[in-house]
Amino acid sequence: MHFKLVDEVLEATPERAVGIKAVTLAEEYLQDHFPTFHVLPGVFMLEALVQTARLVLDARSESEGKPPLRMVLGVVRALRYGSFVRPGETLRTEVTLDKVNEDGSVSFKGAATVLRHAAAGAPSAEPETAVSGRFTLRPIRTSAAVAAIPQGTAAGKAQGQECR
Repeated sequence: MHFKLVDEVLEATPERAVGIKAVTLAEEYLQDHFPTFHVLPGVFMLEALVQTARLVLDARSESEGKPPLRMVLGVVRALRYGSFVRPGETLRTEVTLDKVNEDGSVSFKGAATVLRHAAAGAPSAEPETAVSGRFTLRPIRTSAAVAAIPQGTAAGKAQGQECR
């Protein structure tokens, strides 16, 4: 299954991207999370940051005249969850490129805030942090690349290869 967690792109440069996700009760994953208290699952908040980071990678590729990179989530560090995101609220994701690593992976800093809609006539509420942290996207490993990892190494163990 694929979930689109960036409805609108506010900014996308080779260094930074900002996106918006309007959370509605029509989202099928909210029906079970939780049946009496619907909130956006934390893993989907992280996925929204990852999708926003892919906008940065796409902008980098475009500015260099290269095809878009196929990257997946590799590492998550210092992830902190704050406020719930409920139907009718908006998640604003902001991601900044931190470092391009020697192995081809790319590290990011990201944060998502909840934009709550105030009642008519009331001042709009201040945004609250829903999730923040650092994460790394890495190139997709093909089966040929995985097969090339020497058996008995730490990388081989991580790929499920048996040590002899």
